[in-house]
Amino acid sequence: MRQIVLDTETTGFYANHPDNPDRMVEVGCVELINRKLTGRHLHFYLNPGRDSDEGALRVHGLTTQFLSDKPKFQEIAQPLLEFVAGAQIIIHNAPFDLSFLDMELARTGRGTFKTHVESVLDTLVMAKEMFPGKRNSLDALCDRLEVDNSGRTLHGALLDAELLADVYINMTRGQDALINETSSPREPGVVFEKIDLRGFDLTVLQANAQEMAAHDDVLAQLDKSSGGKTVWKLQA
Repeated sequence: MRQIVLDTETTGFYANHPDNPDRMVEVGCVELINRKLTGRHLHFYLNPGRDSDEGALRVHGLTTQFLSDKPKFQEIAQPLLEFVAGAQIIIHNAPFDLSFLDMELARTGRGTFKTHVESVLDTLVMAKEMFPGKRNSLDALCDRLEVDNSGRTLHGALLDAELLADVYINMTRGQDALINETSSPREPGVVFEKIDLRGFDLTVLQANAQEMAAHDDVLAQLDKSSGGKTVWKLQA
């Protein structure tokens, strides 16, 4: 399975403001294949054509002067869509990022972001289900799942995508066995070896009298603690 972890930075919070909509100033993506980082990534700073709000500037630190010579979104739209094409996209608080991606893509006549990808997975929704009632910001999840975020003094799209990839892998690490069982032999790098167990002569070791007595003692204690409601007694 190919997955892309994606994050954006923006000039503010309102992609659909009727008078002066906010714009994207950065997008970062990292690639996962079968939940493993491949080292491939995509990263762009963007010239939004407007200043960032004070609150947003405190978050990402990307000044108007720094962004003034960066490409406009329409210049990077095609490379971005080619990179994410057909993949499952992983985003933390997906509605926010999707609102900006959809707005920027609409300006270029390319439709909504979801029409270019397989699906979108929101790790904030996952985290709220796994850790109800707790803080589930990216920083909080890094602390909880022991992901090193010591270099995150300011938000950055590529850095945050890399951190979110580690968080996602930690949140879903119990799926390793399932993925190994369902991986297709046609996937590159996946090799299946069939072993015929009929050729093995397995030795059966019988419990001795001391082990049987210890076993019976454990069962008696369980029966006593359950008030005589143990399953083996009921079925006997």
